[in-house]
Amino acid sequence: MVSGMLVLAHRGANRLAPENTVPAMELAVERGADGVELDVHRTADGSLVVRHDADTPSGPIGELTLDELLFAFPDVPTLAAVLDVCRGTLVNVEVKDPDPRATDELVALLTDRANDDVVVSSFDWAVVERVQAAAPAVPTGLLSFGMPPDEVLVTAVLRNHAAVHPDVWTLTTVDVGAFVARAHAQGVRVNVWTVNDAEQLEMLRDSGVDAVITDDETLYQLA
Repeated sequence: MVSGMLVLAHRGANRLAPENTVPAMELAVERGADGVELDVHRTADGSLVVRHDADTPSGPIGELTLDELLFAFPDVPTLAAVLDVCRGTLVNVEVKDPDPRATDELVALLTDRANDDVVVSSFDWAVVERVQAAAPAVPTGLLSFGMPPDEVLVTAVLRNHAAVHPDVWTLTTVDVGAFVARAHAQGVRVNVWTVNDAEQLEMLRDSGVDAVITDDETLYQLA
């Protein structure tokens, strides 16, 4: 943690181990990250798995059973396995799968694991809305890229989401401190992706940002 700001490992410590794998998550925790960001899809037989891309040489993840997926990619973990590894840290679950069944499976899993520290985000805001409606106690965040931050903030406030997740390139075109103050005044956290520059991270910290997501393990802990 950097002066109250959380630093999350993007898909785990992805420069030290293959992204979105258990070793990447373990290394992130060992190196001092406050949590991790990861991507989730649902298999044809209802397993939630951690992988960025939906497509595989054998077909989309949603059309493969867990066993079929693991035959091709044996290092793909289930979300439950990653949550076990990251217990005690924040896990930003980015839902890639638009299938409502993925949302149902996720809500069921998180309901069974109520003590886990999780925030659910997605670029598909309909997914976030479904999670928020089904499990209001689970914090949700609106992921955005290239959208005016205040427009996203208005939606988050109106729809009772816990956070906005703007990209760093767009966020830094506005007065970051003033935006964060507006968000905090309305009870919304600001979590920023993907921050790989130490000076930029420090500026975001000083502006009151709640969390940043980074690829750089050397930024997990700054003096």
